[in-house]
Amino acid sequence: MLTYVLKRLTWMVPTLFGISLVCFVVINLAPGSPVEQALSKVRFATGAGNSGAGVSDEVVEAIKVQYGFDKPLHIRYLIWLKNIVTLDFGESFSYQRPVIDVILDKLPISLQFGIVSLLLIYMISIPLGIAKAVRDGGQFDLWTSVALMVASSIPPLILGILMRVYLAGGQFLDIFPLGELYSDNYYDLSMWGKFLDRAHHFVLPLVCYVVNGFTVLVFLMKNSLLEEIRLDYVRTARAKGVAERQVVYKHALRNALIPILTGLGSFLTVFFAGSIIIEQVYNIDGMGLLSYKSILSRDYNVIMALIFIQSVLAMAGRLISDITYVLVDPRIDFQ
Repeated sequence: MLTYVLKRLTWMVPTLFGISLVCFVVINLAPGSPVEQALSKVRFATGAGNSGAGVSDEVVEAIKVQYGFDKPLHIRYLIWLKNIVTLDFGESFSYQRPVIDVILDKLPISLQFGIVSLLLIYMISIPLGIAKAVRDGGQFDLWTSVALMVASSIPPLILGILMRVYLAGGQFLDIFPLGELYSDNYYDLSMWGKFLDRAHHFVLPLVCYVVNGFTVLVFLMKNSLLEEIRLDYVRTARAKGVAERQVVYKHALRNALIPILTGLGSFLTVFFAGSIIIEQVYNIDGMGLLSYKSILSRDYNVIMALIFIQSVLAMAGRLISDITYVLVDPRIDFQ
């Protein structure tokens, strides 16, 4: 196992290099660079419109130097690569601040939603999947399947707008607040009051995060457990007189959980969880909106930092999932 882990860690380096190289080239060759946007602002300020008049060569060169575009593409990539070794992601063109500071400002918001939604998804999916498996073909299984399919078929944008209109001060009920993560008097509340205030603000966005996230996991849990229940070793345990509850929860469940562990490595990506749609609907300034705004403004340093960090977390999460496989089922041996 140690050899496998070391091998995977070794392969992460060229993989990250390939991802960063492709993304860097694609992003920098896309039209509408920060230099072009800065020149547009200068032309607008001087009344030159879209023409090239009013902007001297000295101003153009100064803007290129400011954004680091005075060097060839491969040189810029090598400089970026050298800075990454020291976790220096450069300065954001839009925020005029170090990229790492911009990310750290948005991180707590997405981290809260990411962790809570991940916990809720697994806390709902696993018990519900087990309940559906042991009641396979019954009324409970039928109606929960219908409810899950209906819930998963509603697009997050539509669901978010409907809940905002009907439950958050639209034309109907005014039960939940919109925007921010807490009320204006949050710091005057007791510890319990702060918890309730946060929970009150979290309800609607969390529903949007969770509803479309656990349906597949529920059916995966159900089908995995059903497959285990039908195997010979379970029938043998029943034939020996082992109680049904013990057969399901002690013998079959452990093996049935192995496919579910595929997604456990994703817990690392919750650090950068974000949904552009949900954050836009509920006025949440998190990682989703940061990514979207950075792409629109061609903030290359922020985009590359997000891609790099998310790639590292995704690969590390996958490795953790593989290790968890072995812990759950020692028969699995990665070479």
